[in-house]
Formats: sequence, structure tokens, C-alpha cells
Amino acid sequence: MYIQQANLEDIPGILDLLKANHAHYVEDKTDGFVTTNMTEQQLAALITTENGCTVAKEGHNILAFAMAASWGFWSEWPFFAHMIDQLPNVMFEGQTLTVENSYQYGPVCVDASVRGSGLFEKIFYASLSNMKERYPIMATFINQINLRSFAAHTRKVSMTQVGTFALNQNKYYFMACSTK
Repeated sequence: MYIQQANLEDIPGILDLLKANHAHYVEDKTDGFVTTNMTEQQLAALITTENGCTVAKEGHNILAFAMAASWGFWSEWPFFAHMIDQLPNVMFEGQTLTVENSYQYGPVCVDASVRGSGLFEKIFYASLSNMKERYPIMATFINQINLRSFAAHTRKVSMTQVGTFALNQNKYYFMACSTK
């Protein structure tokens, strides 16, 4: 298995893993889920303009991915536009989050067959390393009912809850960590 930045040939495998773990298709949400949808064109733009998709592969099989991009990239999604509006209200290590000093990480997804193997931590830190020269702060959200994701991000890696917000009758944790 190896971890690298995604290329355009990885798109079908990434989209398959995304769909298999999307909240719309996952019945047992206790095992985690993702909520961001992405088209093939959006994923191609993430890969080519942001270099923002880290993948774990075994041969041509995508076992995990972590997406990350500037707030400008994500701003076309209404959910992320709402998060951008919240940034002036969020502090991390004495700094107010801005579109200049932070970026949006996620979704992240690990295939069920390799969960618990340490791959989540590896893909998280590989994605973080890819963005550290551009931004000092990684930010994201976690749906408050996604207990598996919250536990992984607070116990296995270095994310901190820095706030909460609500949107469309759902409640979310605002999370952040340093890229340094």
C-alpha cells in the first residue's frame, strides 16, 4: 500500500468509496459516514487546481482518501459558504480563522476493510503535510451524530473542537489543528 496525491485516473475509485460511505447510502451511521457530495468534474478540479486529494492505494484500488482545499474552492457548496461566514467567530490558538490562514479538510474516508489498521492516521497526516506550506491552520466540521469521526479526529490525530454550529436541523462541531 502506498499514499500519494491523487491523479485523474483515481477519480472512479474515489467516487466509489465516497458513495459507499455517504450518509445517503449508509444505514448504520455508528460506523461513520461522509456528507459531502462531489461530482467527477469537481473532483477533477480538486486534483488539478488544488492538489487537494490524498489517496491510499493498493495497486489501483483506492482504500482511503482525504480531501483538502482552499475555502475559495469549497465556496460553491452552500454548506461551506455557511462555514466561511462562521470563520470570524472561530478562534484557534489565539487566532481568528480566516480564508487566508485556514483551509477546509475533508471529507476523509477509509474503506471498511482497513479500518482500525492505522491508515486513518497516515492519510490524515499525509494530507496535512501536503497543505502545510500554504496554510497554518486546518479546519473542518464533524456532524455531532458522527461519533466515530469525532473520536478518530480527537483521539487518533491532533484536531481540537473550537466551536459548534447548526445548519438545516443538524448540529456540527467546528474543528481545527495546526499544520506545523
